[in-house]
Amino acid sequence: MSQDRLIKLACTTCKRINYWSSKNKKLVTKKIELKKYCKWCKKTVKHKEIKK
Repeated sequence: MSQDRLIKLACTTCKRINYWSSKNKKLVTKKIELKKYCKWCKKTVKHKEIKK
């Protein structure tokens, strides 16, 4: 069985969920943090993994 699971990425500024991604929970134990474009803030900001 695959350990890849879908995760939500939310903007750190406006807290809206903008992206979905997958990660291997066996290999990556920390929360993912990526710089992505937020269409509500209209700029590139950090997006953090949040709970479902």
